Amino acid sequence: MQKITDAQGTYRTQPRRTFFLARWLPSLFYYPQFLRQVFWASGLAKQGKYGDDEWWQSSFLAMKALETVGVEIEITGLNIMETVPGPCVFIANHMSTLETICLPGMIQPYKDCTFIVKRGIVEYPVFKHLMRARDPIVVDRENPREDLKVVLEEGEKILASGRSIIVFPQTTRTVTFDPEQFNTIGIKLAKRANATVIPIALQTNAWGIGSLVKEFGRIDPTKKVRIAFGEPIHIQSRGADEHKQIVAFIQQQLQSWQQAESRQAPSGLVSPTGV
Repeated sequence: MQKITDAQGTYRTQPRRTFFLARWLPSLFYYPQFLRQVFWASGLAKQGKYGDDEWWQSSFLAMKALETVGVEIEITGLNIMETVPGPCVFIANHMSTLETICLPGMIQPYKDCTFIVKRGIVEYPVFKHLMRARDPIVVDRENPREDLKVVLEEGEKILASGRSIIVFPQTTRTVTFDPEQFNTIGIKLAKRANATVIPIALQTNAWGIGSLVKEFGRIDPTKKVRIAFGEPIHIQSRGADEHKQIVAFIQQQLQSWQQAESRQAPSGLVSPTGV
C-alpha cells in the first residue's frame, strides 16, 4: 500500500475497463478469486509459513480482486500510521466482511496487526488455519465481563510485544451506525496498555451480508467502498471524551459520504449508499 498511495496517503481505484460479465455477475466472478486466495493462505498456514508478508499480500489481493468486478475503492489517511510510533489500537465500525478480509492489506505494511474476533471465526473450515496463524484475541460473546477480561489481559501483552490490534466494538455487522451499539472495549484496552488509538470509518456495504452464510453476501459494484483513517487519539482520564470523539469521526465520515453520493445521484433517484 505504501507504494501505490499518493503523498497524502490516499489510495483510489484507477480507471479500468471491466469485463461486462464480471460487472453483470460480480459475485460469481469475485468469490472464486477470493476463495483461491483463502485456500492458498490456508495451505501456507498449515505449513507454518503464513507470516507477515503473506498476511498482507493475501489481504491486499482479495481487495484488488474486488476492483476486477467493478468495485471502486477509496482509502484516505494511510500516512497517519507513519506518524505514530509503536503499536496502536485501531477502532472501527463494522459494516461487512470486507473489512475483516481487507484491512490487514492496508495496515500490515505500516503496523504489524491482528484482530479481536469471535470464536466462530477461528473455527470456520479452511479459514481457521490462516486466522489462527495470526494469533488473534478470541472472545465468545456469551459473557461480556469474561470477554473484557480476555481482551484486556491478552491485548496488553500483544501491544507490549509491538503488535497492533484491530477492534470492531459493534456486536454485529450492520449497514447503519448506531452509537448505542458501539461499546468502549477498544478504549479500555488502549488506556490499560497506554496505546494510541487510530479510528477508522468504513463504508463497505458493496460486500453484502448473505442470507444463508453471512460472510458470502452479494457483491455490488454500484456501491463505492470508502475507508478513512482518522487522526491519532491519546486516552486521557477514563476515555469518555475520546470515545465520543471516535463516534463523532465515524458519524461525520458516513454522513459526508452519503451527502456526496446524494449529490452525484441522478435527479429523482436514491443513492444506493445503504448508510
